[in-house]
Amino acid sequence: MSIWTTRPERPGDAEAVHAINAAAFPTPAEADLVDALRADAEAWIDGLSLVTEAPDGTLVAHALLTRCHVDGHPALALAPCAALPAQQRRGAASAAIRAALEAARQQGESLVLVLGHADYYPRFGFEPASRWGIRAPFEVPDEAMMALVLDSDQPVPSGVIRYAAAFGV
Repeated sequence: MSIWTTRPERPGDAEAVHAINAAAFPTPAEADLVDALRADAEAWIDGLSLVTEAPDGTLVAHALLTRCHVDGHPALALAPCAALPAQQRRGAASAAIRAALEAARQQGESLVLVLGHADYYPRFGFEPASRWGIRAPFEVPDEAMMALVLDSDQPVPSGVIRYAAAFGV
């Protein structure tokens, strides 16, 4: 298993981040979503787009946290997360996710939401969001909508998630 280096996305990384997301998913929708979120001043939070570098400095994975709201209270949405196909199942995306969550914690954020695979995200501490009465604005399986409380001293809001406009929901 490689030891990955993670860091916040830099201005010159946008093209490589787009390429990672385009390669990791069957359509360019996620790559285009990242570009749209980057252009949305209300959604984008500097320091919460994390990349993973291979030993040669090549960017191989990406994890993005952007602003969303639960019942009017600020939260973060983890989406998308991606690794180049050749680096999948090798820890590159996990390293980016862990770095993003730690960066969010350091920035004083208290709640992260993710819609994803119930067998993948619990390794980072995510639990079903329904535990806190948090719901997606569309129908999803309970086990797929997950939440991670970063600061247990803060109250956890309940209600419907309002995603950034770029998500189209």
